[in-house]
Amino acid sequence: MPSLLVILIVLPAAAAAMLLLLDAKAPPVRARWAALLATLATFLVSLGVASQFLSINRSGIEGTSPVHAQMEQKHTWLTIVPETADVPPITLQFHLGLDGISLAMVLLTTLLTISAVLVSWTAISERSAEFYASLLILETGLIGVFCAFDLLLFYVFFEFTLIPLFFMVGIWGGPLRRYAAGKFFIYTLAGSVITLLGLIWLVVETYQMGIATHTPLATPFSIPAITELLAVHALPMETQVILFLMIAAGFMVKVPLFPFHTWLPLAHVEAPTAGSVLLAGVLLKLGAYGFLRLCLPTVPGACLSVGMPLIGTLSVIGIVYGSFCALAQNDIKKLVAYSSVAHLGFCMLGLFALNTEGISGGVLQMVNHGLSTGALFCIVGMFYERYHTRQLSELGGLANRMPLLAVAMVFTSFASIGLPGLNGFVGEVLALMGMFKRDPILAMIGATGVVLGAWYLLGVLQKAFFGPLQEPHHDSHDEPVADLNAREVMALLPLLTMCLWLGLFPQGLLDLIRPDVESIAKLYGDVHATKGMGAKNYNLKRSTDADDSADAAQPENVERKAPQANQNPNPNLLNPAAPEAPKSEVRP
Repeated sequence: MPSLLVILIVLPAAAAAMLLLLDAKAPPVRARWAALLATLATFLVSLGVASQFLSINRSGIEGTSPVHAQMEQKHTWLTIVPETADVPPITLQFHLGLDGISLAMVLLTTLLTISAVLVSWTAISERSAEFYASLLILETGLIGVFCAFDLLLFYVFFEFTLIPLFFMVGIWGGPLRRYAAGKFFIYTLAGSVITLLGLIWLVVETYQMGIATHTPLATPFSIPAITELLAVHALPMETQVILFLMIAAGFMVKVPLFPFHTWLPLAHVEAPTAGSVLLAGVLLKLGAYGFLRLCLPTVPGACLSVGMPLIGTLSVIGIVYGSFCALAQNDIKKLVAYSSVAHLGFCMLGLFALNTEGISGGVLQMVNHGLSTGALFCIVGMFYERYHTRQLSELGGLANRMPLLAVAMVFTSFASIGLPGLNGFVGEVLALMGMFKRDPILAMIGATGVVLGAWYLLGVLQKAFFGPLQEPHHDSHDEPVADLNAREVMALLPLLTMCLWLGLFPQGLLDLIRPDVESIAKLYGDVHATKGMGAKNYNLKRSTDADDSADAAQPENVERKAPQANQNPNPNLLNPAAPEAPKSEVRP
């Protein structure tokens, strides 16, 4: 019987297939209702998954691995038997699972997809079945990324998300949709190819490390198995740095960090409203999630010595640069797009603080940004449908005409600014607190983004919603423009409710992610404590080997000699003439 995790991933894909194969020429209203029912069903399944997850006793998961999955679903699809008898068979698995961080992102995805369907209700009138099928396929890919605990599966889902969004932007986007879709695809794919090479190298190095240390990996693509081995037997520092830069390449483009952000504003401006909601709300978080899931647990030495100053610097540049670019915009949608560059800088700043406060704030800000910016793009799409313009110079006093829309915009802007009592405040404060412990200068520069965020968002409110009424020409110019209808209220209400709830009661989400955050933060506490021992001695946890025990017993003022296996875990690294890894054959 398939688990709820499998149903959660397959359900939107099955609904998309039905839309395409059985009802491709269906009238728009039928495609809309089919997509809405599918997304509601997926959301209900995600609530069932959350209920099962919360019933699990997670008290005993600490200390096993920096990454540990619960509610796992494993299926072996290939077994390779090495010729060497003392090496176990290599198993490739379909490995799904959840931890607290991925559960939070899955719930965010399923909630935002409902709003994306509702805001597209009247905006998409041509090829509706294909549009909603693309939306549902995108939801499948996003959920798959967060549930994948196998490197192959993770990368397949990670890249798979490009395809439906490419078509959504390229077919249903604005005047420059083809150029925007092509630029988005080329940028993200180019970075992902480098990431793929880094992941392959990581698997090879880890597998050879396991053989050299007599702890061979039976599942070399399993993320928990890789991180557990590397927590005990770290890779050489030089290898860690190169691996970090390669793996981080695709994630930096996806976030995006400065200066890899240039594809984002155009993609947002040209994308349909639903595409912008999911792009800003979830897709950009795949980069930050990739750093958290792969880079931080596998190459901690490189993350501390290279990643923290590099990513921290790029993050604060992105915060300041994105904020000033937002200030200069006359197009509200482009303004919100540049604000995403700034707000994702807070996420990355928190993650690379490499401590409990910072990582917790970074994860919390990933969820917060998805809610508030997703709602902002919904609101921008709503008044674009009414006026067919997004230019601030053509708008003014809209609160007199549409008070409900104005209330929603003010509330969402305050949440995005980080007003105390709303969701943005807690995430930004924790991220800045964590980075202040690691690098006060970066934290102080990053804090200027809070002031700049208030500047450009309050400027939008003042120009577009207050003051004398100024309306551009619209289709029904002789009739007043209608305020939010029931469908639009239902699209916004869950997002605004969660913004308020997480602002007042963030402890529930913090408790959900705490075991997973502490597993990684504890790892970096050990790294920091052993930093002075030299680059080649980045053993992040005490090994149970006798050599390590004897080494730990030496006085502190005696120069320590690392065990031979840890000095050179891969015999081929320093000795090209060393024998190769055992040959393998596929089991019939």
